[in-house]
Amino acid sequence: MGSKNRTWRRAAFAIVLAASGCTYTTDDPQPSPTSSDAFASLERQVQLFMYQGAVAAVVQVRWPEGEWSRAYGVRDLESVTPAQTTDRVEVASVTKTMTAVAVLRLVDDGLIGLDDPVNDVIPGFTAALKPPGPITVRQLLSHTSGMPEVNDALPHDVDFRPVLARTLTMERALRLAGTLPWTAASVGSFMYSNTNYIALGLLIQTLRHKPFVQVMREEVFDPLGLKNTSLDRIDLHETGLLHGYVTLRGERIDTTDNTFASGSPAAGAVSTVADLNLFMAALFQGRAVSAASLREMKTSPGFLGYGLGLWQHGDGCSPAKRQEGRGNFWDYQTVAVSSDDGRYQAAMTVTVPPMPTEFEDPSSANRRDLLNGQIESTLNETLDRLCQPATNGARQS
Repeated sequence: MGSKNRTWRRAAFAIVLAASGCTYTTDDPQPSPTSSDAFASLERQVQLFMYQGAVAAVVQVRWPEGEWSRAYGVRDLESVTPAQTTDRVEVASVTKTMTAVAVLRLVDDGLIGLDDPVNDVIPGFTAALKPPGPITVRQLLSHTSGMPEVNDALPHDVDFRPVLARTLTMERALRLAGTLPWTAASVGSFMYSNTNYIALGLLIQTLRHKPFVQVMREEVFDPLGLKNTSLDRIDLHETGLLHGYVTLRGERIDTTDNTFASGSPAAGAVSTVADLNLFMAALFQGRAVSAASLREMKTSPGFLGYGLGLWQHGDGCSPAKRQEGRGNFWDYQTVAVSSDDGRYQAAMTVTVPPMPTEFEDPSSANRRDLLNGQIESTLNETLDRLCQPATNGARQS
């Protein structure tokens, strides 16, 4: 699902506060007084997340003069082990930014062009999806293909567990999406669809002649030093894993098992906030794709605010936009932000307060979206404070 997408008792929350002291763990040296001021608002916002029932929150900020990271809450509600800054978490659609890099590397290697059609390149694309015309790589990357959303073809039962228990393979996803109409009128307009990136995963493994997961490891994760990032099935006994929760008819369910999304080009990555910042720094410092491809990634072809695998946000210190990856699962909300020049990064993940899915309580979707937006705003406000120069009034990034 695009998202693995109530009884949240005060007693349970009290356990979390007792275990964490509603404080944090950190490996960092103490920041300077100037940077301390920049983080005060961020810490207040995270404490508010915790007060509102978040299970955990982990954040890391990097800037030219330093690095700051904190972990709040607990890894899981069974052991109530305090969360750590190095803990891994499912980062949902931040995966799309990583997949986009692998696609742009195909372009850099001359294996396909951004404006080349994929209809006859991706196995099963035409037969399964019945596209209304030629669909290009750029349209898939920018969500302007008009392709149906695979999640709309999945069961929307209140009991979500049977759906999550089966891996959504790329091939099955295309067949499911193909049961929905794809009209010519939708092509060219922005319509966010996980199916776009699932199709791109098939494109990557077809042109590289290797499984998608292997390509991502060899072309993206290993070269960029993302030692704690993978697309594999999670070992639920892994130390250093943030557990997520959803409620079902008032019962709290541990939804950490990523069987459904494992290996997904749209939402399958498991990572750390440190790895997310390393990835964004490498990308925007020009170490992941060519300069020409990076310019294309940062260019919005059909929707103000979205490029090729990247969301955009105003930068209070530069006319250039900040670039973002955003992840929205039922149980986790994640945002990774970078300045356009790659000098500043900030990433945060919050384990959502256990609540129903939108199939049981439609209002829960808005609450999760609000949390994601608050994370995004908090990170950007923090970077705005950090990038103000200390000696003059001219702001710089």
